[in-house]
Amino acid sequence: MTAFAFAPSLPRTALVTGGARRIGRTLCLSLAQAGFNVAVHYGQSADAAHTLVDELRTLNIQACALQADLNNEQAVAGLIASATSTLGTIGVLVNNASHFNYDVLTQPEPLSLTHFEQHWRTNTFAPLLLTQQLAQGLHVTQTGVVLNILDQKLHNPNPDFLSYTLSKAALEHATTLAAMALAPRVRVVGIAPGLSLPSGDQTPDDFAHAHNATILQRGSTPDDVAQAMLYALSAQGMTGTTLLVDGGQHLTTQARDVMFTHRANG
Repeated sequence: MTAFAFAPSLPRTALVTGGARRIGRTLCLSLAQAGFNVAVHYGQSADAAHTLVDELRTLNIQACALQADLNNEQAVAGLIASATSTLGTIGVLVNNASHFNYDVLTQPEPLSLTHFEQHWRTNTFAPLLLTQQLAQGLHVTQTGVVLNILDQKLHNPNPDFLSYTLSKAALEHATTLAAMALAPRVRVVGIAPGLSLPSGDQTPDDFAHAHNATILQRGSTPDDVAQAMLYALSAQGMTGTTLLVDGGQHLTTQARDVMFTHRANG
C-alpha cells in the first residue's frame, strides 16, 4: 500500500463493520498496515473475525473482535462504546456491512415489509447511529472520518435488488447530510465499488466474465477499495462526496444486475 499522511487530530483507531470477511477483511488489514488499531465487527463470522484479529496483532497494532446484530437497534447502540472501551476513542468508522437479499417489483409474491426493513435497519439506520456516536465520542481537539461503502449500482441503476438499492441510495444521501451536520470536525465520504468478489451463485468463470466486461477490463478489487479508503482518510479537503471505484462499471448501462447478465457461457 502507498503511504498516506493523516491528520494529527485523527485518533488512530478504526471500527469496520462486517470486517471479518470479503472486502471488510482487506479494509481491516490495510488500516492496520497504515498504523491504525482496528475493531473488527462481525455478525455471525466469529471464527473468521478472531482469526483476523490474531493476524492484525502481528502488525504491531491493537485489535479486537466485536459481535453485534446490525438489525438490532440496541446491539448497534453499544458497538462504539464497546470498541472505545477496548481500544480507545474511535477516529475512523467504516460502514462496510450490508444486508443483501433479492427482491424486485415484478416478482409474483407481494413485497415483504420485513425484508424491506432488514435492509434499511442494517444498511441505513445502523451506519447513521454509529456515525452519530463516533461524533459524540470525539474530544473537542479530535477529528473523525466516516466512510460509507456504497455501490456503483446507485450511479447505474437497474430494477434488481430493490430493497438493497433503496437502502444504499438512502445511505448515499445520508453521507451528504452527515457531512453537512458534522463539519468541520467529522468528514463523511462514500466509496462505491463495482463487482469486486463473486456474489450469489456466480461461478469463478461468471465472475471473471463480469469483471472483465468493464471499460477498463478489470473491474475493481478489494485492494482498490482499500486504496480509496486510505486516500479518503488522508484527503482532508474531502467530505460529502462519493468515490466510484469500479473499473468504469457505472458507465456501462445494464437492464439487469451483472449477476444475471454476465455469464461465462451465456
